[in-house]
Amino acid sequence: MKIDQFFYKSEEWHTLSDESNSTQGKAQLVLAFGEREILERIKPYEHLRKLYPVAEIIINSTSGEIYPDGVQDHTVVVTAIQFDKTTIKSTKISINDYTESFEAGKQIAEALDQPDLNSIFIISDGGKVNGSALIAAFNERFDKNVPITGGLAGDGTAFEKTVVGLNAEPESGQIAAVGFYGKSLHVGHGSVGGWDVYGPEREITKSAYNVLYKIGDKQALDLYKEYLGNYASSLPGGALYFPLSIKATPDSEPLVRTILSIDENEKSMTFAGEMPEGALVRFMKANFDRLIDASSTAAQNTYRSFSQPPELAILISCVGRKLVLGQRTEEEIEVAKEIFGDSTCLTGFYSYGEISPLVAGTRCELHNQTMTITTFTED
Repeated sequence: MKIDQFFYKSEEWHTLSDESNSTQGKAQLVLAFGEREILERIKPYEHLRKLYPVAEIIINSTSGEIYPDGVQDHTVVVTAIQFDKTTIKSTKISINDYTESFEAGKQIAEALDQPDLNSIFIISDGGKVNGSALIAAFNERFDKNVPITGGLAGDGTAFEKTVVGLNAEPESGQIAAVGFYGKSLHVGHGSVGGWDVYGPEREITKSAYNVLYKIGDKQALDLYKEYLGNYASSLPGGALYFPLSIKATPDSEPLVRTILSIDENEKSMTFAGEMPEGALVRFMKANFDRLIDASSTAAQNTYRSFSQPPELAILISCVGRKLVLGQRTEEEIEVAKEIFGDSTCLTGFYSYGEISPLVAGTRCELHNQTMTITTFTED
C-alpha cells in the first residue's frame, strides 16, 4: 500500500507526504475531507480527477479536519491510497430518491455484495439521513464478519447542510460507500466514548424515532433538568456535556446519544439517533481525561489481532467532543498517534455521527460522541 497526502489552505495546495506524487495516476481510492464552504467554492473534484484518473474519489464536508499532527479548520485534507492486492468498488445514492433511509441502505448494500467482500466504508449526509435506519439495512444483509465503518458528514457548528460526493462535486443528500475485496486487506476498528455514567437505568416509555418524550413516568426534559441541577440553565448548548447512554435491551452494549435540541412546550428532547421505546437510558457527563483516554483505547482496539501497526488510520470523532474538549481537542489525536507510531498515516474528520461495531465480531452501530477509528493494512 502506498499513500500520499496533501491539503488545501489559504488558497493554495500544499504537500504532506515525503514522497510526493508517488500515487498519482495509480491510486484506487482518494478521500477528501474539508470545510463545506471551501468545498463549494473551490470545487476540488476536477483537480483531484486530473491527478487520479482511475481512483474512486470521495469528498465530504466536516466539522474539522484531522491531520497526522493534529486538527485544523477551514482546510481540505486529501489522502490518496494505492493498494497492492486489494480491489475496490464504489456506489452512491441520493436520499432524495427514497422515502426511507433503510431502503437507501438496502440499495447500497446490494450493490456492494460480492463473495469476496472484505469490508465497507460509508460516508453519509449528516443532516437528511436517518443513520440508524441506514445501518440497519447493512446489518440485515451482511454477517458480523464484514466490518462496516465510516461516518456522517459535518458542517462545522452551523448545522445547516452537509455535502458528500462520489466521483463528482459534493452535494447535499448524498450517501457514498466503498467496498473492499480480497483476503490481503486487514481492517481494524475501535469506537470508544469515555463518558462517565451516573444515576440508575430508566426505561423510555414514550418516543418517536429520535424524539424522547417520557422516561419512566416523568417528562424527559423535566427529568433531564433535575439531574443537571444548576447546569440546566446552560441548555440547550450545555446538553453537549451531558449526553445519554442507551441500551436497546438489558444485554446490549450501551451507545452514546447526543441531544440536538429541546422543546420546552412538549417537554421533549431530540437526539442524533434513534431512541426506541423500551430501551434503557442513563445520564452521562463529561470527564476530560477519560474522553482523551478513550481515543487511545480506540486506537489500541483497532489492531489487537495484528502484530504490526496499521498503514492507514481514519479517525472520525464527533463534533460534540470537539466542542467539549475545546483547546484540548488535539490531545485525542496525539494519544492515538502515540499508539500507532510514525509509520501509520493518519487522516479523518469531525462528524455528525460515527459508524462502527463497538467490538470485533458485533454488528455495526451508529455512535455519537465517540472517537471511532478504522485501520487498513495489506499483507
